[in-house]
Amino acid sequence: METPTRLRTDGPLRATLVAIGLTVFGIAATQFTTLPAFLLEPALIDSPAETSIGMRSAFLALNFLGFVLAGAIYLAATDRGWAYVDLRMPTMRGWLYTLGGIVGSIAFFVAVSLIIQLVSAPTAENQVMDIVGGDQTMVLVMIVIVFFFNAPAEEFLFRNIVQKRLYTAFTRLQSVLVASLIFALVHFPVYYVTADSLVATSVSLSVVFGGSIIFGYLYAKTDNLVVPTVAHAAFNAVQFGLLYLALAYDIEEAEPAPSLFVDAIVSLL
Repeated sequence: METPTRLRTDGPLRATLVAIGLTVFGIAATQFTTLPAFLLEPALIDSPAETSIGMRSAFLALNFLGFVLAGAIYLAATDRGWAYVDLRMPTMRGWLYTLGGIVGSIAFFVAVSLIIQLVSAPTAENQVMDIVGGDQTMVLVMIVIVFFFNAPAEEFLFRNIVQKRLYTAFTRLQSVLVASLIFALVHFPVYYVTADSLVATSVSLSVVFGGSIIFGYLYAKTDNLVVPTVAHAAFNAVQFGLLYLALAYDIEEAEPAPSLFVDAIVSLL
């Protein structure tokens, strides 16, 4: 599975700059695709949690479709076409990697949650919580969104486009690390605007970086986009499922929710 040296036709700097450019282009595309949602519901800008579930869902779906649009434009502009997309039914080996990725990412999530609690490390809340608010129904909707929009769109752009593009200049392991670093840095604004400190932002970004390495490794080992996509979706679905249970416990029992547990979940979303 290693990329042969003769196929590495790019210099590391150029490949990295192209990868960063593709990422920036993806973010810019989301500004275009979400414009209809903002025009229909201006409240999404300042108080998204107060808008309808339908509008919030449409906004998130359009946001992730921006990544797909950016990737599609890149494929068309470079004459790579859709044949470049590694999308096929996994083999038994592929499904085993998928299962390993799900178990590994959840184990990583649990371990990091425990470490955060033990050392009382500050964390930053993801802006997605401004959209979800304390709405249990929206949390369940998020599980659907991560399967059909979030994970497929992010894996398509950051794995099949960005990471695969890096193969022309780096080994596969190096490509996973560089792509994961770029993926983590993309989340900087998402966490920084809600963080109390740069340390809190850094802690949350390190968690994103670690998770991205897991999914990038799955793609590097299988050359199949389905494998990291399913693992990524399942991982996020477990997070939102735990958040739903935490919110339900708080509401139904009329007792304080286990705040550290909730904080850990929210900080890792």
